[in-house]
Amino acid sequence: MQFGGFGIWEILLIILIALILFGPRKLPELAKAMGEAVKEFRKASSSISEGKEESTAERRESIRELALSLGIDVTGKTDEEILDEIRKLVKERKE
Repeated sequence: MQFGGFGIWEILLIILIALILFGPRKLPELAKAMGEAVKEFRKASSSISEGKEESTAERRESIRELALSLGIDVTGKTDEEILDEIRKLVKERKE
C-alpha cells in the first residue's frame, strides 16, 4: 500500500521517530498544526486560481469595451482578432 510515494513501513518509521523526538503529548498538537497548514495552503492555492480566472474575465471585458469605444465591431471575434484590429487602428492614427 502506497501513500504519496511512501510505503507503510516508511510511514510507520516516520511516526516512530516523531514519537521519540516529541513525545506522546506533543504529537497530537503537531498533527493538528500540520493539518491546519495544509488546509491554509489549499485555501490559498485555490484563491489564486480563482483570481486568475477573474482577472482574465476582467481583461477580456476591458478589451471589448476599448474596441467598442474605438468603433470596432466585436461580434463573433476572438480576443486576439480584436487586439489585432485595435493595434491596426492605433498604428493608422499615428501615421
